[in-house]
Amino acid sequence: MKYVLAGASGFLGTALTRDLTAAGHQVTRLVRRTPSSPDELPWNPATGQLDPDALAGADVLVNLAGANIGLRPWTPTYRNTLRESRVSTTATLAQAAAQLDRKPVFISQSGVAGYGMDCGDRILTESTPLGDGFLADVVRVWEGAADPARAAGCRVATLRTGIVLARNAPAFQLLSLPFRLGLGARLGSGAQYFPVVSLTDWLRAVRHTAEQDTVEGPVNITLPTPTTNRAFTKALATHLHRPAVLQVPAPVLTTVLGEFAWELLGSKRALPTILQKTGFTFTHPTTHEALAAALAR
Repeated sequence: MKYVLAGASGFLGTALTRDLTAAGHQVTRLVRRTPSSPDELPWNPATGQLDPDALAGADVLVNLAGANIGLRPWTPTYRNTLRESRVSTTATLAQAAAQLDRKPVFISQSGVAGYGMDCGDRILTESTPLGDGFLADVVRVWEGAADPARAAGCRVATLRTGIVLARNAPAFQLLSLPFRLGLGARLGSGAQYFPVVSLTDWLRAVRHTAEQDTVEGPVNITLPTPTTNRAFTKALATHLHRPAVLQVPAPVLTTVLGEFAWELLGSKRALPTILQKTGFTFTHPTTHEALAAALAR
């Protein structure tokens, strides 16, 4: 199939480009500079500029663009960057898709943060209403920005992804660094559910979403066997052969990280219901298997 990919330069975009190309698909990347090769197309999501004719013949449009959530403090300016980097890219791509005669599949990254800051032990499926908090509000408008494509007849799927585990994934590198230094610790009580997924299964889930006509709407991409932060901490320490007897108290995290701390302290027991109902099977269904795969890559 022919894929057009926004956010191709990020970690997930680079991995997806490599994976799709290896599987024999054609990948065209959207770039905000002058294209330097035939597999690149120019666009400017800040101004909504994208020539629909350039997308003609595309089977799947994928948007993975968005500023890094945990990279910088959430100042008012950066909050706006976090929101607009997701909404403007999704809206620009969706509006272009809506103008095509042959409607492509439209896939946009999203996040389990949409369910709210702390959901306790409640099971979260794709039918669970979105919650409260800054990132939940971002997810609400982010997913809503795909409405022009949906209204025009595109099959639209939004990927509510947990933390992707891979050796070179920025989030996983931040999580594992203290463990490598012998300072591994559970976060807060450790009882909170901690949604993660292996890179292999995330890549497979994207292809499954693109290829299965019955997959649409929100799609949770998380382990089918939810893990707590305590269990994740123990498993990561075991795989790295490092101790993990420490605890980072919740007040310390909130003082240092502000509201972002709740993305680590809040509980999200998300289940990949749609994937499993449509025949998807996980290569790495457990925490230990996902971590082993991440550290082996």
